[in-house]
This record gives sequence, structure tokens and C-alpha cells, in this order.
Amino acid sequence: MIGRIFALGIGPGNISNMTAHAVFVIGICDVICGYDRYVDLLGDMITEKQVVKTGMRKEAERCREAIRLAGEGHQVAVICSGDPGVYGMAGLLLEMLRDRDDIGFEVVPGITAATSGAAVLGAPLMNDFAVISLSDQLTPWDKIEHRLRCIAESDMTIVIYNPMSHHRPDTLKNACDTLLKYRDADTVCGWVRNIGRDGQESEITDLGRLKETELDMLCTVFIGSKDTTLTDGRMVTIRGYEV
Repeated sequence: MIGRIFALGIGPGNISNMTAHAVFVIGICDVICGYDRYVDLLGDMITEKQVVKTGMRKEAERCREAIRLAGEGHQVAVICSGDPGVYGMAGLLLEMLRDRDDIGFEVVPGITAATSGAAVLGAPLMNDFAVISLSDQLTPWDKIEHRLRCIAESDMTIVIYNPMSHHRPDTLKNACDTLLKYRDADTVCGWVRNIGRDGQESEITDLGRLKETELDMLCTVFIGSKDTTLTDGRMVTIRGYEV
């Protein structure tokens, strides 16, 4: 039997927010690989399966083990929070599987934090938007800052992943300083922590106050455009329909 790898998005991590195809693929796989926090979210879904868990910054090690196991004929799900093609493992796996015709591969999409977080806050993504991560682990900060300036100048809604951490306590503040050169301090913004999980929190605020807000890696931030308004306590980006 040919081995196969599925780069699989579990969305926020609960079964109600997974696609039916993702649930099916988890069922047919005999090996589950993933970051330990995300694997633990699957709970009883992966009872009696072989589980390979690694910690943060062990992505390449995790993928190499998944490829080794698939090479032995296993059906392997490499799980990712949200969508595997959005800051996930799909791209790395494809790079590492180059010229490996003996292993099948499929990307199983999932609900990413941009869309699931937007649903909590209202409808901030009704028009063009951009997604950016503030983590400089793989992308230099000067490149992140350049991209922020370009996005800010374009007046699109901005979704920010990985806004800050213990090792990067000033990244969100620095990003807001950059954006405030192009957008007013009263620009409607919002953030959501633990989207779709126990302990979910959210707040709608403005760019000036967001700059002073303490967040973490479990948060996703939404910064509105000039067309984003506060409507009955929800973030809404006006698309231009006649009402």
C-alpha cells in the first residue's frame, strides 16, 4: 500500500469547526503528527492511533518523521491549526517531498483564524484585506515593516497573526506605530483570543488603544480600513451595496 501524507487543517480544533473531509481523513489515517498543543485538541478522535508530537520550532523534524512513516506505507495526517496552507506545514512538506513519487500527498483545508476570528467580531473582511504575521522567526522584521507600510497605504483591512510574544513584547506596538502614520487613531480594530476554543475572548477597540494592549500568540488582530465601522457593537467593513 502506498504511503500518503495529508497536510490537514483542523480549524480552531473542535470537531464542529472542522470540515467533514478533515474528520474523514483523520479517521482513515493511522498516524497523526503535529505540534503537541494542536494534537491534544483532537482528544478522543485519535485514540488508538500512533501519535508523533513535537514542540514549537520543531516543524522540519516533524515533517521528516511524517515522510519517513509514509515511506513505510503509513497514512499520515500532519495536522495544523487553522489551514495548512496559511502559515502551516503544506509548503514545507511539498518542499521536502520534491521528487518523492513513492508517497502520495493531499492538502486538506481548514478554517483559518482570519475567517473564524472575523466571524466573532462581525464582518470586517467584506472588502479587500491582507494577512500578515508579526513573527520574525522566519521573516526579518525590516521586511515585515515594509509590508505593513505597503498594506497600510493601500487602505485594506489588515489581519495580524502572531501579534506579540514573551520574546517579542514590542512587535504589536511597533506595528501600530507604523500603521498610525497612515491611519487615524480612531480606526476600528478588534482582537480575538483562543478562537473557537475554551476561554475565547474578544474586544473591539481602536488603533490608538490597540497600541497599548497586551496580547499574545493565541490572539488574532483585525485592523479596519477607512470603510470599517462599528455597527451595533460589531466590526463591519462597508462593501458598497445599496441599503
